[in-house]
Amino acid sequence: MYNYKTIKIENSDEFVEKKSKFIGYAKPVVTEAEAIEFVRKIRSKHPDATHNVYAYKVRENNIQRYSDDGEPAGTAGIPTLDVIQKEGLTDICVVVTRYFGGTLLGAGGLVRAYTKGAKIAIDAAEILEKSYCFEYTVNIDYTMLSKIQSEAAAMGCIAGEVVYANDVTLTFFVPYALEGFEERLIDISNGRAIIKKCGSGKYVDVK
Repeated sequence: MYNYKTIKIENSDEFVEKKSKFIGYAKPVVTEAEAIEFVRKIRSKHPDATHNVYAYKVRENNIQRYSDDGEPAGTAGIPTLDVIQKEGLTDICVVVTRYFGGTLLGAGGLVRAYTKGAKIAIDAAEILEKSYCFEYTVNIDYTMLSKIQSEAAAMGCIAGEVVYANDVTLTFFVPYALEGFEERLIDISNGRAIIKKCGSGKYVDVK
């Protein structure tokens, strides 16, 4: 998986449906242990809640789990997981806490409420795409700056730090599947660009 989507930060949002209060929480995680710990954290925060429904999905061992936490089967945990899947997310845990307000919502109402709780939590946490890239530095003179930046952007590279001195050193994160990066920059700079690959690949945020 050289590209994937997750969330940027831990965050929450809430709403009221027929006097029941729903609080959606979302957190980026990278292991099942982190997801379980987050569920425990929210349960500890709301020990008096009627339900703390959860769903999570992690790349590690391709794990996904959910729990209705006492709600009728299929009305809470699965809808929460469905939101994660429909958004194309992984490395995420979502918990939707419910305080019962005295009015039954019915199966359809519960599905809609838990779907909404998961969605608003994910929206608050901000969806983020990550790409597996190799890091390169490119040393050039100032006359080539705009041309190199434009070409790298057109190729789908992610721009990093720019260091200005007697000449310019640019950092680019080159997607794993992209071929010909070095050759192209050498060609358009007439061999004047000094290109260096820095270490092994890593995941970076797609801006």
